[in-house]
Amino acid sequence: MDTNPPIPTRAMVVYAHPDDPDFSIGGTAAAWSQAGAEVIYVLITSGNSGSHVEGMTKEHLAAIREEEQRAAARECGVHEVVFLRYDDGTLQPTLGLRKDLVRVMRKYRPDTVVCGDPIAFFYGNFYINHPDHRAAAVATLEAVFPAVSMPLAFPDLLAEGYEAHSVREVWVTDSTLKDTMVDISGTLANKIAALRQHKSQVEGWDPTEMVTAWAREEGEKAGLVAAEGFRRMILGREEKPPVSPAVGTPGDNPVPA
Repeated sequence: MDTNPPIPTRAMVVYAHPDDPDFSIGGTAAAWSQAGAEVIYVLITSGNSGSHVEGMTKEHLAAIREEEQRAAARECGVHEVVFLRYDDGTLQPTLGLRKDLVRVMRKYRPDTVVCGDPIAFFYGNFYINHPDHRAAAVATLEAVFPAVSMPLAFPDLLAEGYEAHSVREVWVTDSTLKDTMVDISGTLANKIAALRQHKSQVEGWDPTEMVTAWAREEGEKAGLVAAEGFRRMILGREEKPPVSPAVGTPGDNPVPA
């Protein structure tokens, strides 16, 4: 378990809905920002279906939740928030979404991308993962590899000036295969403050107790007071492995001598 991972220069955090980044990576985003990293949030939807208030419209709710997310991001030192404005609740990992994510990745050129786990379907016996979360994760990973780095993928983007870019690392949240922990003992308060900004969703609920318990539980796995955990994928290395198969996992099909 790595408890002292490197801090990215520029990280792009991609999730389906407003408040997703704050639940998943708020403490880490604040820690990275405080260390001088540039962090960009990309929200694929504006959460325009997430209300049971009578008379609420999708347009009004989207405006509310976008402003809440901008305020929450500021609590974590994040000043760039991008909304792709797909419809909440109907997200699919389409080629159109992949292209939109390639565009934004080529525009901002992050060295690290953070997203959810596309295979996370159940959490214990009390929560079924939102389908938008899984779709967002699939689309993000498919944009990272290989589309964003291929000049001939979506050639109209290249014609618009969005040149190919290679993402060096992907950090996956909510994974059962965590190998990296970020100490958020100094930024847990930022995470909680960010979540409190989502007033349309928390409706007076104080996230302090639950979020603190989660952070302490993660921290215990690595001897930290409070942490957020990740599966860290290192795609770009100083030295390439001797065999880079086009299909499968390196080592699965070694090339005969």
